[in-house]
Amino acid sequence: MQNLRHQRWVKATHFIITLSFLALTVSGFVILMSHPRLYWGQAGNDLTPALFELPISRNYQHHGFTKPIPFTHLGGTVVSAARTYDIFNQNGWGRSSHFLAAWFLVITGLLYFITGWFSGHFRRNLLPGAKTFSFRLALTDFRSHFRKQPPAAGKGPQYGLLQRVTYLVVIFFLFPLVILTGFTMSPAITASYPFLIKMFFGEESARTIHFFAASALLLFLLVHLVMIIRTGFKQNILAITFGKPA
Repeated sequence: MQNLRHQRWVKATHFIITLSFLALTVSGFVILMSHPRLYWGQAGNDLTPALFELPISRNYQHHGFTKPIPFTHLGGTVVSAARTYDIFNQNGWGRSSHFLAAWFLVITGLLYFITGWFSGHFRRNLLPGAKTFSFRLALTDFRSHFRKQPPAAGKGPQYGLLQRVTYLVVIFFLFPLVILTGFTMSPAITASYPFLIKMFFGEESARTIHFFAASALLLFLLVHLVMIIRTGFKQNILAITFGKPA
């Protein structure tokens, strides 16, 4: 494959999207710490059964409630209960930061998608050719990533089969899924586009899917960083930023 350099628009959007995703990861974790319970369906709260809980703050499996207070004329239906401990709650700055970083991600990602589509970047650098897409080649490429010393990186988009498939999944599936499920958790957006709630089986289901999609993206980022270090950290960083690779 020809040793091409990354184009300036690829470098710029990569830089902004990376910073946006890091900001979303930090703020999203803080939001999740405030309520580390995930549900399936339209509604969920501390007094309803959770799909599962995450042990990431003192709000995890606390059982710190007084006896539930029902409306007697509703036959014992639970209305509320008072907490018996000081909860962790940083939702204010967490949600504001998350919302701001999300728009940087959405707008930059949209510019990346449009430019990549019409410039032929996806077809030329990411889409596997018919002769290079096979289970045998994918297995060989997968095994090569576990060598003691993988091949050194080039100066540009010399992507292997596994990289191409992974990038396509991230760009065309995981990022859109994270964005759409994020929109579904916004009452203002779902008021105008109620089909989103039906698409993801409820607002709380969207939150759960959002968590798993974001976790998959975070795993991708960590593996990506490991491979950057193993194949030449300085060379890779210079290639994707505005430096001059040797």
